[in-house]
Amino acid sequence: MSGPINASHQTDRVLIVGAGLAGLACALTLKSGSIPFEILEASDGPGGRVRTDKLDGYLLDRGFQVYLTAYPEGQRVLDYEALDFHRFAPGALVRYSGKFHKAMDPWREPFAALSSILSPVGSMADKLLVARLRASAMAGTPEQLLLRPEKTTMQALLDFGFSQNIITRFFQPFFGAIMFDSQLRVSSRMLEYVFRMMATGDTVLPGEGMGAIPAQLAARLPADSIRYGARVEAVSESSVTLESGEVLQARAVVVATEGPEAVRLLPRLPQVRCRKAMTAYFGIEGPPPVDDPMVILNGNVQWPIHSCCVPSVVCPNYAPEGHHLMSVTLLGESQQEDAQLAGVLGSQLGRWFGDGVKRWKFLRLYRLPHAHPVNAPPTVEERPVELENGVFVCGDHRFFPSIQAALENGRHAGEAVANHVL
Repeated sequence: MSGPINASHQTDRVLIVGAGLAGLACALTLKSGSIPFEILEASDGPGGRVRTDKLDGYLLDRGFQVYLTAYPEGQRVLDYEALDFHRFAPGALVRYSGKFHKAMDPWREPFAALSSILSPVGSMADKLLVARLRASAMAGTPEQLLLRPEKTTMQALLDFGFSQNIITRFFQPFFGAIMFDSQLRVSSRMLEYVFRMMATGDTVLPGEGMGAIPAQLAARLPADSIRYGARVEAVSESSVTLESGEVLQARAVVVATEGPEAVRLLPRLPQVRCRKAMTAYFGIEGPPPVDDPMVILNGNVQWPIHSCCVPSVVCPNYAPEGHHLMSVTLLGESQQEDAQLAGVLGSQLGRWFGDGVKRWKFLRLYRLPHAHPVNAPPTVEERPVELENGVFVCGDHRFFPSIQAALENGRHAGEAVANHVL
């Protein structure tokens, strides 16, 4: 889809800035109310931070990402069957003291969990405390979890009684990879919410990569309703000015970009701080280094590798036949050139998986300066989507960092716009 849906003088439409998940969810809500709209997207495709590139037969998500099928908003708006989800095993491989140790979810994989009960990832007392954490996360509704008194995730784990061993070897690499914060400064609300989602649903990859999620949403919108290559320079109560100088009139404007860009367009917003991360991809000819469809965690907390995964073991479509794909996640940023950093990663991967790593092909490094909006306490509940006089804003930076929040907040923005214009 490309090109404007309406001429620039038309004023009966709503303009949505950004074709990420929040903007697409907003547009779908407007469509259901028969409210004319146009999405202005600076890039060449939908998805924002959730996109997938194809390279030499590999599917490269722009940063390692997964989807949690228990997300309530996702269940409401997405066609799960069409997305062809492929499931991770409920657990993780933890690299510690030169060996890999399995840490399995005892409720989802009880027999596999028995084999890992004496692993050095955590004490028996730690593993019993997981039941307490699970019970807390399962109490009440998912929405109520986001309203509980909060502290940092690190403090919450200490208050639960977990040992420093399991915090360092499991929670910091595992939850740190999900929230892009190895120090676990994120809200304890997120710990319980994500734990709830992972306990009640599956962790999956779509058959055509994470970018299939926004592509599915965009395909439900009217033809030519998304204008690509349209970078917005400024917004007002009733118009949008493009970088080209073109001015578009509107009944309402919705800014649905990532946090820092939203602040640029709407300086009245509070600053949005973001976590930085990087994802490197390597192509592997032949068998994978591990056969387990699960994330591999660095329990030694040794930079640069925070965690890694072989997505093609989870979903074969991620690599061409006879090959596999290795995804490596690093937290923070690096001034090293891509090839130099890939060499450092290769050395560490070689210590883990052997000399065969030397034959792996470095494919691409994604640097993610805005991987996640910071979600450190004290946080507030979902922030208002309506600012003033026909200007609206949405995105996970207005709620909490997740696909669930982006979809839900985008819908809320669409509902607020509908109330404003009707």
